Amino acid sequence: EVQLQASGGGLVQAGGSLRLSCAASGFTFDDYVIGWFRQVPGKGREGVSYISSSDGRTYYADFVKGRLTISSDNVKNTVYLQMNSLKPEDTAVYTCAAGPQLDEYVDYFSPVYEYVYWGQGTQVTVSS
Repeated sequence: EVQLQASGGGLVQAGGSLRLSCAASGFTFDDYVIGWFRQVPGKGREGVSYISSSDGRTYYADFVKGRLTISSDNVKNTVYLQMNSLKPEDTAVYTCAAGPQLDEYVDYFSPVYEYVYWGQGTQVTVSS
């Protein structure tokens, strides 16, 4: 059974930090890209960051660059999202997802790319 278990959300003051975890099981971790997405009520889901488990390639959305760091523990099959200097506008439900690693260079947040496994979300609330 495929599982993506997101955890680590919570309430933090502006400027604070949180570390989200995405624990994966049921598929070959090294063959997948893990992405973090966020969504607030009334708005569409947006890609935050992703990491290729096989080669460690990472990507960050412009609105989080310099504040977030994504990393992967391929022994524990877990991806971490270290979130620093949090802002109230970072408040959202954060969800992790897995999609197949492709041989060619692709933008894994492209609308034509499909993540095939999704976890449940974890709420991040940043107070001002």
